[in-house]
Amino acid sequence: MARDTEAKCRKCRRAGEKLFLKGDRCSTGNCGMVKRAYAPGVHGKKVSRGQSEYGTQLSAKQKIKRIYGVMERQFRKHFDEVSNKEGITGDLLLTRLEMRLDSIVYRAGFAVSRAQARQIVNHGLISVNGKKMTIPSAEVKIGDMIAINATKKEKNYFKEVVAVIKNKKDFPSWISFDTTKMEAKVTSAPTRDEIGINVDTQIIVEYYSR
Repeated sequence: MARDTEAKCRKCRRAGEKLFLKGDRCSTGNCGMVKRAYAPGVHGKKVSRGQSEYGTQLSAKQKIKRIYGVMERQFRKHFDEVSNKEGITGDLLLTRLEMRLDSIVYRAGFAVSRAQARQIVNHGLISVNGKKMTIPSAEVKIGDMIAINATKKEKNYFKEVVAVIKNKKDFPSWISFDTTKMEAKVTSAPTRDEIGINVDTQIIVEYYSR
């Protein structure tokens, strides 16, 4: 599968807003959207944000793909997984993306960005219900326990992470965290409001219904 190698700051500038793809750095003056708040490219400052209906639908889809770091093939697969389920398809799609293992690892605080979370999972540093998991896109179920792989806890990176997480106050309401065991438990599926991503998911459904 092809990898997305476009610079993260360019993705935010293309979307016209911060997507927080670099974690804490996005809240500093080094953020690309602070330094250059216009579209990338030699004509970036002249690009108009006015779009056709199709362009609006495509932009919404691209925004979600960039936030979660998924390529088109995998994004479409997630869409197909939820398209026949009962409920609002667009919201179900966001929930499915949020319940990816890499997203849970990020939300729990084991990584500062979803990109870093994918790398951590790929390297076998995370366990689900006590078993090593190396698939970032794996769907986490309600009741699953996510933790640092027992054989990796002594890595310097995780020693630093433990100190940060113990002072962390903004765990999602649908994740409970045991700071003694350093384990995150998914207690429910996140609602649209809890996910907190500002995008009209219905137009993504319309895009794939064309």
